[in-house]
Amino acid sequence: MEVKIAEVIGFCFGVERAIEIALNAIKEGDEVYTIGPLIHNKEVIKELEKKGIKIANSIKEIKGKKIVIRAHGVPPAFYEEAKKLEKKLYDGTCPYVKLVQNLAKKLFKEGYEVIIVGKKEHPEIKGVMGYIGNKGIVISSPNEVKNLNFKNKRIGIVVQTTFREDLFKEIVDKILNKSFETRIFNTRCPDTRLRQEKALELAKESDLMIVVGGKDSSNTRRLFEISKKYSKFAYHIEKPEEIKKEWFKNVKRVGIVGGSSTPKEIVLKIKEIIENIDKG
Repeated sequence: MEVKIAEVIGFCFGVERAIEIALNAIKEGDEVYTIGPLIHNKEVIKELEKKGIKIANSIKEIKGKKIVIRAHGVPPAFYEEAKKLEKKLYDGTCPYVKLVQNLAKKLFKEGYEVIIVGKKEHPEIKGVMGYIGNKGIVISSPNEVKNLNFKNKRIGIVVQTTFREDLFKEIVDKILNKSFETRIFNTRCPDTRLRQEKALELAKESDLMIVVGGKDSSNTRRLFEISKKYSKFAYHIEKPEEIKKEWFKNVKRVGIVGGSSTPKEIVLKIKEIIENIDKG
């Protein structure tokens, strides 16, 4: 059985940066909190909790002074509230997410109807919406475009950094057919784009795909969607213990891809386990 790992694995730049900021904050002493998990990977979050980085659901729950803003970003109102409560902020917002926030804000100020292509409930989208007074339109599928009226409107489009490229293009095409003036910013993260491309290539040549990463991770779910579309079998797991021997019966080629919040070590461990299954 041939077992191949996608060319791009391990933490992306934004995740690595957010973790480094959190670890530096804890080194300075005192309690450190994040609002929601710093990144979408339960195993990594467990390790960070052991080091003293705690999770709160809201800023009012936090008794200490230090707050690390997670990679997905927050609305501007969060910064204002933190200032009033005299909290010390460590901004772990991914720079690519910051770009989406700034472009959406710019389009809104210039009088464009702002469309954000992405998942409405994702923290990144909630953060971006805060920069435009929650007055944008969030679209996650081509079907959602047909009932919208863009006649005589100036449309500005940004996209969630982890959104699927093929879906983004399909949505944009439908909007272009209905609008007079449209400005489009492809704000998908370069790392996400590359991972999805490599996952597609690997899935096409594999009988079975293993996608490693958090079940609540948007970028990992996109990799799983691609994998199950182009490979005969696909499984989304978070840790090596979830692997089942029976998956690999009569399988000749296995591909492994990891989300941007998945440590490289876990992906390599999974490859080793699968190769040992093959050896019996």
